[in-house]
Amino acid sequence: MGWLIAAACAIVFAAALWLFLIFPGRPDEKKRAPFAGVNYAHRGLYAKDQSPPENSLPAFAAAAISGFGIELDVQLTRDGEVVVFHDDGVKRACGVDRRVDEYTLAELRELPLFGTEEKIPLFSETLALVNGRVPLLVELKTGKRNAELCEKTYALLKNYGGEYCVESFDPRIVAWFRGHAPEVLRGQLSQQYKEYRGFGFGAAKAFLLSRCMLNCIARADFIAYRAGKRPLSVKAALGLGSLCFVWTVRKPEDACGDSVIFEHFIPGK
Repeated sequence: MGWLIAAACAIVFAAALWLFLIFPGRPDEKKRAPFAGVNYAHRGLYAKDQSPPENSLPAFAAAAISGFGIELDVQLTRDGEVVVFHDDGVKRACGVDRRVDEYTLAELRELPLFGTEEKIPLFSETLALVNGRVPLLVELKTGKRNAELCEKTYALLKNYGGEYCVESFDPRIVAWFRGHAPEVLRGQLSQQYKEYRGFGFGAAKAFLLSRCMLNCIARADFIAYRAGKRPLSVKAALGLGSLCFVWTVRKPEDACGDSVIFEHFIPGK
């Protein structure tokens, strides 16, 4: 009989721990209303041939004119400027095999985006361009200066008059906003286990991240999960009140969630 009680206690403890790890922030209706049901143009509204280039001012202008929310990425230059750019390095976009954080802003300004006349924009320039016309979904890229990136990004956003929310693959960044800007809707980006493993993550880290089991650190208000199959823990977090964003949707049939991050097609057409 004693072993049955011990087994039952172990099961209850494991279930309680699991719930503690995945439990979401559960935003109220006022906090979630500006962002739920919005279609976000991934890195702006751009075509497969990079016309206009992704994460460029013309791509953001096209999205805003079309009434779509905008998903974009921010990171720091070597001299501490917040720029809008996705990749860690500039090889794919600019043809030079160096990291963004190895360049000063002035040096980055010399690099053309995808062979066009466009340059990597400052985040402040992007905010001025969008000017509150559509909601922004701001992804903070992880790196060696996470706290500095969080502080500078939030400082710019505090002076911005439009609607915005933040997200990151790094739970520590999401947790920074939990502690320093709890009024801001914050999201945990995630993807399937095999995707993390494909990027070289260890098995344990890939398991925890793919199942949003570090939500105990960040208590994210929404989960932005890669289109495709979702593990049980993610489904449970959504059932417990987390908003669901889906990325990156390239076919209308994959658009399942509270909000969709799309590219290379126009939702509703």
